[in-house]
Amino acid sequence: MRVMIYEGAGGVDIIHMRDVPTPVPGAEHIRVRVHATGLNRADLLQRRGNYPAPAGWPANIPGMEYAGVVDVLGPGSSQWKVGDGVMGLVGGGAHAEMVVVHEAEAIAIPAGMGFTDAAAIPEAFLTAFDALSTRAHITRGDRVLIHAVGSGIGTAATQVARWLGASCVLGTSRTQSKLDRTLAYGLDVAINTANTPFREQVNDPVNVILDVLGGSAFADNLAILAPLGRLILLGFLTGSATTADLSPVLRKRLTVVGTVMRTRSHEERVELVQEFAAKVLPAFSEKSLRPVVGAAFPMSELGRAHELMERDEAFGKIILNWD
Repeated sequence: MRVMIYEGAGGVDIIHMRDVPTPVPGAEHIRVRVHATGLNRADLLQRRGNYPAPAGWPANIPGMEYAGVVDVLGPGSSQWKVGDGVMGLVGGGAHAEMVVVHEAEAIAIPAGMGFTDAAAIPEAFLTAFDALSTRAHITRGDRVLIHAVGSGIGTAATQVARWLGASCVLGTSRTQSKLDRTLAYGLDVAINTANTPFREQVNDPVNVILDVLGGSAFADNLAILAPLGRLILLGFLTGSATTADLSPVLRKRLTVVGTVMRTRSHEERVELVQEFAAKVLPAFSEKSLRPVVGAAFPMSELGRAHELMERDEAFGKIILNWD
């Protein structure tokens, strides 16, 4: 089968398409013929040598989400049948024509949805739902601030926050066009941070903040949270180091939670997948939630897709398709 491989660490020149043996699924696993897969910031970090794949996943084949068709059932596998359309998350190896996953971690593709749209769901929407529902415990009427709102996770989180009952969704971006486009997905207050810090533009405290920025935003996040507010940390685009006054955490009884998908145990992933399939998946068929594909490339142009993400020019998800 064909795969995309990182041969070393560095720029996009280390990305190559190669042929490798096709994997065989073990007990309770399935093999999926991948038709489409998403590109994530973690793939870029891994390419630079800064984010190795977890143990048990390919060390040099990137890709953390997939959409495709069940190709082969492993011994004892009974949850799916050959030909079923499935999508899901993996620790790595999804930028390949085939990927082997545990049957309990696969999610059915909504009826009538194509592979490109389906590939835009797993990482963005599972992360957003887990962060906002399980970690932040959004309640009806909460005001929610989402940083980098035009990203894949940002556009998903905007929709999920409204779907969970948020009364107002605020979002930040340095690009006005991304803010304008996110309005169609439920954004109420667009905050352009190109010239003015978000702290100066948030007039009323917020209950929940979903943050991918990290260190540079930490102190301002604490400042604008309401009493009993929740800060959910998903990433560190501006670095992980910070110097901040922690007194608001005590004074306002704030909760600061860090969360990541890639390193979770099989049991944790299965629990989340089952909850997502039961509670969230029907919303895609009802059109209450919509995958957001900002750009799609053939897999042979993975390097171009990396460059687009590095320039921070994409809106929503970047998807790769096998021909």
